[in-house]
Amino acid sequence: MSPAKTPPTVLDVDGHEVRVTSPDRVVFPEPGLTKLDLVRYYLAVADGALRGAAGRPMVLKRFAKGLGQEPFFQKRVPENHPDFIDTATLHYASGTSAEETVIRDAAGLAWIVNLGCLDLNPHPVRAEDLDHPDELRIDLDPMPGVDWAQIVDVAFIARDVLDDHGLVGWPKTSGSRGLHILVRIRPEWEYSDVRLAAETLAREVENRAPGLATARWWKEERGESVFVDFNQNAKDRTVASAYSIRPLPDARVSTPLTWDEVRHRRPEEFTVLTVPERFTAIGDPHEGIDDAAGSLASLLALAEEMGPAEKPPRGSDGSGRRASTMPLIEVARAKTKPEALDALEEWKRRYPDATAALHPADVLVDGMRGSSSLWYRVRVNLQHVPDAKRPPQDPLIADYDPWAGRS
Repeated sequence: MSPAKTPPTVLDVDGHEVRVTSPDRVVFPEPGLTKLDLVRYYLAVADGALRGAAGRPMVLKRFAKGLGQEPFFQKRVPENHPDFIDTATLHYASGTSAEETVIRDAAGLAWIVNLGCLDLNPHPVRAEDLDHPDELRIDLDPMPGVDWAQIVDVAFIARDVLDDHGLVGWPKTSGSRGLHILVRIRPEWEYSDVRLAAETLAREVENRAPGLATARWWKEERGESVFVDFNQNAKDRTVASAYSIRPLPDARVSTPLTWDEVRHRRPEEFTVLTVPERFTAIGDPHEGIDDAAGSLASLLALAEEMGPAEKPPRGSDGSGRRASTMPLIEVARAKTKPEALDALEEWKRRYPDATAALHPADVLVDGMRGSSSLWYRVRVNLQHVPDAKRPPQDPLIADYDPWAGRS
């Protein structure tokens, strides 16, 4: 006989009843955190978490099978959701639409965590106005080989650019290796304008810090720099919001910082075990963010001065696809990241001479969005490998098709 399941824990959250199923299921083995621990964490930091996520439609990123399995992304609100969960219908460029989840209070936080969500992934719009974002998001994404000091230097340059254009940046750790800077804006511009403003900011940061920062969209062209990821402002993109738990073994948290803290604090300091005490002691460093909404007019004027960004050349095969300026080969397409990394190690065993010439940023392992979950692509940039030692484009070591069986 299988052991009996632990009965649900029923919480009273501000007058709403929230059932937590399998409350003692261990989600993070390393620190020993259970599902109920994660719910209680979000309740402890609810004021801060709701400042970033409340009132916004969100994609549910559900780890239904634990950290060891890839999550699946659920745009549509679950059926039979409680009455304290709101919804908003988003329309996408593909012609599809989805009635997405909107939380308003701490009970909503507890409810989505019970579904298996770790991080919160809200859109940059309010449910009351789905066409005009009120937040511009700057994602400082370091390439392999980039240390924290370089990320910090780029963050302060980004702050200077924002200051010069009348905007206020609010930094937080991404919960992984990078930094996010959130910018509240008045909801007067459409997505295309917000993305253009973000791209312009990224280009200006690159102009002020060549070699340290890059606005180059194509990964193989970035080198060992910090990518100022402007495309997180596209209509279909979301990022983990403030106080989100990230799916790393130490239960790291995407944590708001003051600018004075950015240079001397480190992402690994902020976890489910440490952040509630910090929140109780100092409150939320982003408490004033909603009172700092600014205008994009100055950045959009700079966009006109700069002119369009350089576009990559197109291939000559008639497909219309862009042609890379780098000598790229593809190694694998895999369902999971461990499978992708295993394929990469196999390629390295086959070609040790080429492997010895690679720089850290030459190995490109990308999480690619499939229909409802991620898959992983592995490529190698041979720019630092002498021509005579460059391996050919072999058949893929792993060749997963994320679209198989779908029309």
